Amino acid sequence: MMVRLALRALADCLAAERERWILWAPVGIGIGVAGYFALPVEPPNWTGATAALILLVAAVLVRRRAVAPLAAIALLTVGLGFTAAQIRTAAVTAPVLLREVGPVPVTGRVIAIDRLEKGGRVLLGDLSIPRVEEQATPRRVRVRLRDAARLPAPGERVRILAVVGPPGVPVAPGAYDFARTAFFAGIGGVGYAVGPVERVEPVPAGAWADLMAETERMRLAMATRIDAAVGGAEGGVIAALMTGQQTAIPEQVMDDFRGSGLAHLLSISGLHVGLVAGLVFFAVRALLALVEAAALNWPIKKIAAVAAMASAFSYMLVVGSPVPTERSVLMTGLALAAILMDRNPFSMRLIAFAATVVMLKEPESLLGASFQMSFGAVVALIAAYEVISPRWTRMRRETGPVGHAALHLAGIALTSVIASLATTPFSMFHFQQVQYYGVLANMIAVPVTSFWVMPLCLVVYLAMPFGLEQLPLTAMGWGVTVIIETARVTAGLPGASQLVAAMPGFALPLMVSGGLWLSLWRQWWRLLGIPPMAAGLLTLMLDGRPDIIVDDAGKLMAVRDASGVLTLSSRTAGRFAAEVWLRRDGAQEAGTWPREGAGAGGMLSCDRSGCLYRSKGHTVALARARQALAEDCAVADIVISADPAPRGCAADLVIDLWRLRRDGAHEIRLSPGSVRVDTVAADRGRRPWTGTYEAPQAGKER
Repeated sequence: MMVRLALRALADCLAAERERWILWAPVGIGIGVAGYFALPVEPPNWTGATAALILLVAAVLVRRRAVAPLAAIALLTVGLGFTAAQIRTAAVTAPVLLREVGPVPVTGRVIAIDRLEKGGRVLLGDLSIPRVEEQATPRRVRVRLRDAARLPAPGERVRILAVVGPPGVPVAPGAYDFARTAFFAGIGGVGYAVGPVERVEPVPAGAWADLMAETERMRLAMATRIDAAVGGAEGGVIAALMTGQQTAIPEQVMDDFRGSGLAHLLSISGLHVGLVAGLVFFAVRALLALVEAAALNWPIKKIAAVAAMASAFSYMLVVGSPVPTERSVLMTGLALAAILMDRNPFSMRLIAFAATVVMLKEPESLLGASFQMSFGAVVALIAAYEVISPRWTRMRRETGPVGHAALHLAGIALTSVIASLATTPFSMFHFQQVQYYGVLANMIAVPVTSFWVMPLCLVVYLAMPFGLEQLPLTAMGWGVTVIIETARVTAGLPGASQLVAAMPGFALPLMVSGGLWLSLWRQWWRLLGIPPMAAGLLTLMLDGRPDIIVDDAGKLMAVRDASGVLTLSSRTAGRFAAEVWLRRDGAQEAGTWPREGAGAGGMLSCDRSGCLYRSKGHTVALARARQALAEDCAVADIVISADPAPRGCAADLVIDLWRLRRDGAHEIRLSPGSVRVDTVAADRGRRPWTGTYEAPQAGKER
């Protein structure tokens, strides 16, 4: 009886929220996309399309039933997401370098350029690489240059003496997979230059086909002029706001922005696009209102909406069309289209529309922190303001100018709190970091950005074609200085941010599902989303950290000491891997193995040939010298070595050169009587972007 009553109550809620059903369409698409990427092997090409077609037919056949059509349509959205991911993978599949090559003269046409704090980075297409067959040549490679003063122009054909290899694989199971990101960006190799850039052919005569190169040349020219006019950290931040390139911002400044919760100001998203469109909308409308004939006879509000739409789209092109910008432009465009049709431009359907378009266009973006944090923040803000807007509007009507100012500041604080709470789970999952003073920093930085920096940004855009950008850029730099100082001071406060250990893979889906349930529904049952969110956060209490970590070359190892702290086998080898390991461990410092004697709280005993690690009833040999392997195989349960182990090694588990090359970095978790081994290869599966492990560390950009 109780179960029947509960089901009836849920059915009543579902019926009462009929107008919200459409909001779950992008959720179904997202489930299909996530399901595709979660597979350990590539499914047959026909899988998604066939399933979607069957579900479409089923939806038509059961359309007169009560619940069946809804279930069929829900499953159909999942099939659409899966199909979109398959189509996208097939469309971008291209050769990827399998081994390091070079130094060789790499010849290609410059597609894009990133200015770095030191040097630069070029993306090359139309490639010719000696010692690589034509059919195995990647579509694109990215090469780091040392000399920023002699960067080539986009569209030029150049020759660079460089070392190139496959994109980097994760340095630990579950860590960031750059190779997958590069695969979907069409990048089949990365490397570094060992010689100067030689220009082979000039930029071809401008044709429509060369529009991308023309846009890149414009962005590079803008960044160069910004650097000449302002320079330093301020110039790097202004370039990020105006061209979308964050690579010239000093690393310390980036760390301050991350630690203070202001990193979202550097990612061109809703705030920036909304400000650009809003400023243009109100400026155009105000100017037309000053003309009596236009104000009386023209639909000036709709004309302003069209101008704002054009400005938002142009801004997206200038900054390179990253995912948050695409999402914001889609939402802004739909809102402005609603104005053109005399409809309400503010609703949750905006974000549903934007999410659907982005996922169908670029399904891989679902896996990225940018997509997740951007959409997570907007969904939470819209859901929250759906609840509080009536009361907020009433308060604005009943208060005076001082009250309006107070409400505006309160709105900034409330928006910061909601956005911070919504993005914190993603920050914890992807970056292992929590910021505690983000609201304080945003209370200062967001108004400065809204009322000073972004309006001047539009002035600079208008002034640059006439060479008059010096004065507005200088003034814009003053506002950016305030933002940078706010980030620096906030990040320096005691306890401003905290590292947390990497969460298990199921934690984020739990929190996301709960958050969506809480945000997309309006009835009381939305509160049922709180338990999954709480369960996801409680996974932080589970100590699933590995006891031993080995990189994919066996050159760097780490073990956990008696106090739970990681200790590293080297302070010089594999620095990037060590940084990632520590961050995923929720730690900032690590111990170091002794050259000889005891270490790790007595759990390590070392000599010049290697170390023995004893923990939870297991003896692990961590070999340094090849000649010690025979003895290690006789005394240890587990043998780990960067050299090939001898045949017939009696250890229960052997991780040697060949296994590391095949399976990549290893994490080992010890418990009395059992050993759990996780590898990068097992975590990634065998997919089009996983390549091979025959060349550990190949292709690293230096």
